[in-house]
Parts: sequence; C-alpha cells; structure tokens
Amino acid sequence: MFVSAIRRALITAFTAAGILVPAAVFGQGSKDASAAHPEVVSLTIRGVKAVEKSELAQSLATSASKCVSLALKPFCLISKSPIFYKRAYLNRDELARDVVRARVFYWLRGYRETVVDTIVQPAGRKAVKVTLVVHEGEPTIVSGVQLTQAKPVLDDKDIRDRVIVTAGQPLNMFDLDSTRVKLRNRLWDKGYSDAAVDTTVTVDSAAHRAAVQIKIDPRYVTRIKSVDISGNEHVSKRTIRRSLSLKAGDVYRRSTVLESQRSLYESNLFRRASIAVAGRRDSLKTLTVVVQEAPPHAVRLSAGFNTIDFAQVAGRYTDYNWFGGARRLTISTSVGNLFANTLNGRGIFYDVKKTVDSASVPKYFRPTYSASIDVQQPWFGSPRNNLALGVFTHRRSTPGISVDKGYGVSSTFTRTVGIRWPASLNYRFEETTVDASDVYFCVASGVCDQATLNALRKNQRLSPFTLSTSLDRTNDAYEPRSGYRAEFDAEHASSYTLSDFRYNRISNEEAAFLPLGKKSVLAGHVRLGYVNALSSTAAAVGIDSGSSPDILHPRKRFYLGGAHSVRGFAENQLGPRVLTIAPGKLRGTDSLGHPICTAVDISTCDPNAAYVKDRDFDARPLGGNIIAEASVEFRFPVYGDILGAVFVDGGYLAQTTDKTLPRSKTAITPGIGGRYLSPVGPIRVDIGWNPIRSEKLVVITEDTVGGQRKLVTLPNSLKRTYAPGGGFLSHLTLHLSIGEAY
Repeated sequence: MFVSAIRRALITAFTAAGILVPAAVFGQGSKDASAAHPEVVSLTIRGVKAVEKSELAQSLATSASKCVSLALKPFCLISKSPIFYKRAYLNRDELARDVVRARVFYWLRGYRETVVDTIVQPAGRKAVKVTLVVHEGEPTIVSGVQLTQAKPVLDDKDIRDRVIVTAGQPLNMFDLDSTRVKLRNRLWDKGYSDAAVDTTVTVDSAAHRAAVQIKIDPRYVTRIKSVDISGNEHVSKRTIRRSLSLKAGDVYRRSTVLESQRSLYESNLFRRASIAVAGRRDSLKTLTVVVQEAPPHAVRLSAGFNTIDFAQVAGRYTDYNWFGGARRLTISTSVGNLFANTLNGRGIFYDVKKTVDSASVPKYFRPTYSASIDVQQPWFGSPRNNLALGVFTHRRSTPGISVDKGYGVSSTFTRTVGIRWPASLNYRFEETTVDASDVYFCVASGVCDQATLNALRKNQRLSPFTLSTSLDRTNDAYEPRSGYRAEFDAEHASSYTLSDFRYNRISNEEAAFLPLGKKSVLAGHVRLGYVNALSSTAAAVGIDSGSSPDILHPRKRFYLGGAHSVRGFAENQLGPRVLTIAPGKLRGTDSLGHPICTAVDISTCDPNAAYVKDRDFDARPLGGNIIAEASVEFRFPVYGDILGAVFVDGGYLAQTTDKTLPRSKTAITPGIGGRYLSPVGPIRVDIGWNPIRSEKLVVITEDTVGGQRKLVTLPNSLKRTYAPGGGFLSHLTLHLSIGEAY
C-alpha cells in the first residue's frame, strides 16, 4: 500500500513537472560549457508553512555553496579554499527533478495539490541564485480512523499508544506506515509473528478528506521449533545457546529476539550476529542464528597530561572468551604524576610548592597509580544475569591537599529485568588510608576536632552493600526528546559488612522529556538523597563517641552545583561551605615583609582586614546529608544543528555532622544556554545566574604550635564576608561540557 502510493505520487508529479517547471530553468541557454553549470551562491525556498523548511531542503539535490561547518565561518569570510568552503553548482536536470522531489515530499505529508515553481537569476559571472516558490495548497485531512480485529488480541492501550494517524490532521503516509509497523511489532511481542495488518485509504479529492481503515488479523500464536547456529569457529555452540533468551518450545516474540541479538553483540565476541526465521509461514518456527566472530583479544594504550596530575599513561587488556563460556578477563592499569618534579610550576602546570610546606612536597611528587583485574561471567544461570569479580588497588593524589591509598575486592551481580532495565547488587571491600592536612579532613569529613582527625589518618575499612537499578525509556541516550529515565541506589555499611565507616544511604534521580513541535522539548529533572551515619562508626574508627558521633566518609556525602546540577554555581559550590586561608595570608605582611597581625594566637587575626583579599581564600564545600534538587529546561531549535535553551535549577543541601559549621543552603538559579548537535553528542554551553551577592563564612587556617601544624578555626565573631569578583559578571557561571545536563 505504502510503496504503491509513492509510485502513484511519482507518476503524477513527473507528469506535472513538465508543465510546472518554468522556462527560467531551461530558457537561460548557455553560450559555452562552463555556463551550463554555474555556481549556486544562494538557494531560497519560499511559501513553506506546513513543514520544516530544513527537511524539505535536505530532500533536494540542488544546494548552495556554503561553509563546511559553523565553526569554520570566520575562515570562510576570508578564504573560499576547499578546506573551509564547499562549492555547489547548478545541474538543470536535477533542478527539474527537484520540483518532483518537493511535490512527493509534500504528497507524503498530506499535501496532494502542492505546486512548485523555480526561478534562476544571474548573480555575477558564472554564478546564479536559485529560488523555489512553493504553493502548498489545501491538505487532505483524515476524516476518521477505523480499526477492526479478527479477534481481540490488542487492548485499548496497545492501540492508543501505537495508532499515530489521527482524525483532523493531514494524511501523513509516514505516520500511517509507522502505525502499521508499531501494531505488527506489538502483535509479534504477544506471540503473533505472522499477524497481518492491512491499511486502506479512501480519498475524496473534491472534499480533501480521507478515511483510513486498519484491519488486524492475528492468525495464530507462533512457537520456536528449533534453533540452528552457524558461522562460529572458536566460540562453542553451547556458549551461543546460553546467550539466547529463546529456546525450543518458547513463544516466538520480537522482544526476545532483540534481547538475544543484543546479548550476542554485548559479548564482544561477534562482529555480526543475525537471527532469522527459516522456512515458510507456520505456527512452528525454525530460527537460524548466523554469527561472524570478532578478535577474542583487545589491547588499548593511551597517554596524556593535565595541569594537576602532570603526565599519565594507561593500558587495558581484555580477553573476551577467557577459558571459554564468553567469560571476560580485563586487566587495567594506569600510572600518573609522571615527571612531576620536572614539570611542577612550569607553564600551565600546577605549582605544588606554593600550597604545602617543604617537608610534604615529596609525597605529592611520587607516582600515582591504579590497577584492577576483573572477571565477568555473562549469562550466569540465565541469559539475563551477569556476575563480576574484581581486585583493585590505587594511589590517588590531589596536589597540596591529600594522598588517598587503598586496595580491595568487589563483587557485582546484575540482572537484566527488562529492556534497558538492569538491577545490580554490589559488595565492595576496601582498606583505605588518607594522608592529608587537618584542613582537608575538617572540610571533607565535616569533623574538625583533633582526636577525630588523628583517627581518620589510620587504615580504615569502607565496605558497603549497594543495591542499584536504572530504567531508561527515552528515545535517545545523548539528546532525549521524549520518554523518561530513573535511577535508584541504596547503600548499607555496618559491622555486618566489615566496614569501619558505617552508614545508610539512599538516592533517587528521575528525568522526563516532553516533545513540543518538531525539535523543541520540555525537560524536567528531580534528585533526592539522604545519608545517615551510624553511631557505631565512632568506636569503629577509634574515636570517642562523645566528641564526634556523626562521621561520614567524604565519598559518601552529597554535593550540589556544576554542569550537571544547579548551574548557577561552580562544581560542588552550592551548600554549606567554609573558607580556608594560608597562615601567611591571614597575618599579612607590610612593605618590609613583616607580619601585620603579630598576635601569638592566629585565631585573633581579622579575616576582614583590608590587607586580606577574597582571592586569598579558597571556598571549600562541606557536602551534606540531605539533598533535594529540581530543574526545568526548555530546548528549542535555532539554526540547523544548533539549539537554544532556557532553564531554572534549584537545590537544597544540608549537613548535620558538625553543628559548629554552616548547616544548609538553598538557591534557585535561572540561566540560558546553547547546544551544537555534534556526532559525539551535544556540545553544551550554559550560563547560570548565581543570586548570592555575599556570604558570611567560617574561616579555617593552620598554625604551628609547639613545632607542629595544627588546625585553627576562627570564632563565629570573625566570619569572613565573602563576595569574590563583585559586579554583574561575578554572578554568571559558565559551564562547557559534552552531553545534556540530564
């Protein structure tokens, strides 16, 4: 039906084309061969109202000369080199066919009386301007849709969700064909793989009305008679059969076939894997699985550098069929902080010596590393199950702040509940040690008394059980325009899990997308979380419970702010914060280099003194126990692959681990942004408005007492009024990233 409709449209349009293409196309004449194909410097399409002009332009063969990419526009202004600029030339035969293409384009969308004229005007030597004038005409409207079933297999919801041809709208042949395919796929999912879905369109040309009839004949339930496998050489048929979610005797469903095919590809053992039905239509199906094996081993090496971690190298080895059964072995390792002593403070590289004393410098120059060995057993007891075991070790360094060392084991069981719906149970046992200053522990752990700080430097166990699941029902992983997705995580760590840091943690994140028009979308996002330290943590880490009853590991706190959070703030900067300052900056120096604040007790030095500047402080986020975050964003087309966006983000973060420090923070931040839909995902630029003008924050520094560096917290009466930058621009926060915020 659909193919024959297109054929009739082509015949009709080609017949009319000989009359409707004006003499301007053919009557220009050419005095020489070069004039026959002049450059098209502009292509203008007029009269387009009912369809997207950009989609119509893409269906045409004629195009105008243009810059290769938007990013190269500045170069195109000064040079028409083929590197930057693509020239297009007029082919008069193709322009005549474009009239037909445009009419077919409209016909398939319900506009069966569309007329297209073309105008070609000289635009200098060997150049022309081309104009297409479209007269859309009156659309053919669907007067009604009648659906009948030979037997009631599909319910009202099945039909409502899949019939996208609606009365009162133009007769869109693409929508009609999509309706037929969606209905047939749903019948297949119910086991009726040989079901027939026929569509009939009765058009009243004079009234511009069309009646649509859809007839469904489910026929019979189909089952799998046998499964034949071919093409395998090194991977056993038993391994392939274990990956399939279907076997002899099962009902033959489309969803099961797709799940089995996806499982074969995800094993990385096959370049190609197809599942087809052999033989004629019958209630018993013989399935043929044809595979083409991929290399069983893969090696990846990489190297790079950044301003903080200096130079790094990394490597990964993967055996996709380790001892058979599609068992996967992955060995990963990386080494960083290379050439730190040589690169430190040179050019773009961070200068560690500016922020730490000389005795601590060597530990920040030592190499960092991470290494892991992971074994995955897919199809563990079922094609939907996966079991992973691993061992790991690491040494991480944040220059001038901390050195984090650890090692341990992990185990993860994953069950695929449905399509794009995995659920996992994970246990991770880790022995961890953090070597850092008192300021780091006070800020990162939320505890600042000396007894707690000493305990946190010891070897501690961090060993939670984690239950997590995610459900993705969006239409696109990178640029979703419809559907929803949700993530849920619950963690428990206690003496039963052999953990010193003990807590309960729960978090939930959801996002939904509503299409509005052709490319516009309204998106919403919500994130909630709560973490509670267990009182037994203090004794487990060797601390007097009376001094610090609520202790959380820094990794388990919540943070707000950043490119994927509340965008009016920099990364992690929305929430309770403190200011840290070097002792020398707080005391200040006069023109002779002598300290201005000469008091023995540094806690009496005024952080609001004129000689102390905002740039001397570092704002440190404390993180929190309770988080609530919500966002609304409207994305809309601007030009081609460029989208605009307006958004409002809001968030609340509170901490309860230390009542002497700031407790909570709330903010609502509006903003605007732009996206470029690149092949690697949307390149995103967002600018958020930070409404906070200034804050009074607790100040923390260090001082040498009795030959030892000690943490010093200034009293609340000496809080710093912190307002870095000042002025309008200081309220704007810029974020650059790849991928949408949610």
